[in-house]
Amino acid sequence: MSTDQGKRLQKVIDSLMVSYNQHQDIEHIGDMNIPAKESIINLTEDIQVLLFPGLIRQESFDNLNLPHLIGQKTVSIFYRLREAIELVLCWKASLEGELCHERPEFGDQVESITYEFLGYLPKLREILSEDVEAILRGDPASVSKREIVLAYPGLQAVSVFRIANFLYQRAVPLIPRIMTEHIHSKTGIDIHPGVSIGRGLMIDHGTGIVIGETAIIKDQVRLYQGVTLGALSPQHSLANPDLKRHPTIERNVIVYSGATILGDVVVGEGSIIGGNVWLTHSIPPNSRVFLKDSDSVQVERLKVS
Repeated sequence: MSTDQGKRLQKVIDSLMVSYNQHQDIEHIGDMNIPAKESIINLTEDIQVLLFPGLIRQESFDNLNLPHLIGQKTVSIFYRLREAIELVLCWKASLEGELCHERPEFGDQVESITYEFLGYLPKLREILSEDVEAILRGDPASVSKREIVLAYPGLQAVSVFRIANFLYQRAVPLIPRIMTEHIHSKTGIDIHPGVSIGRGLMIDHGTGIVIGETAIIKDQVRLYQGVTLGALSPQHSLANPDLKRHPTIERNVIVYSGATILGDVVVGEGSIIGGNVWLTHSIPPNSRVFLKDSDSVQVERLKVS
């Protein structure tokens, strides 16, 4: 390296050091008291192995080695998840001016969440099995349940969401968002970990789907690519963060590709929302909503036998 190159690089380094002092809220320099993003991603994938053994990674399971290998993985997840939860809860406490070691119940809280999560996994497998069944029934191109687990991005996004949502509901910060944003980057499906989703959700294709934090999706709903369940007024929402600002999708609703549904509205049970519809008001059960022409939406009631 020449003297001139060294001087120019040193100038860059000095400028970065000044920047690090000026913008400390977008960096973490010093003791690592929050989990690394990569460790959360690896943890999420290991949890998926427990949910879908033999289908997430090329790992060989049989009736002889299954109890041993699953036992090893469960214990590993227990320690890593417990440590990650402890780190993020301590981090959150520090932001609020508290010290976690000054709260005698803190250790019990962390361990309780970890055990509760692991105990939830059999039920979660049951719920995910219904999601897989919904895809198999709703997508004529699907061949088998194993194909859906192996290949369908919608099922991958929903499985990670359901992991993250469990932790989100127990006020675990940061970890749920890392999980859902990672799977968002892989699948193009963006589901906030706070969304309430019922059983038997089918996401077909999925690319470009966005579902906001306070959305509620009931059982047996079908969503296609490019659907947005969003909010109407960001400024109003920022002023009232606890406000219900996203749609409620009732049971047995189909929302076709490119549809946008905004605000605290209700799409009634059994309704069908056509492609590219822009909807900002509630509709009654068993409605069919479609674009009448280039700038208007028409709502019809479906005949129910």
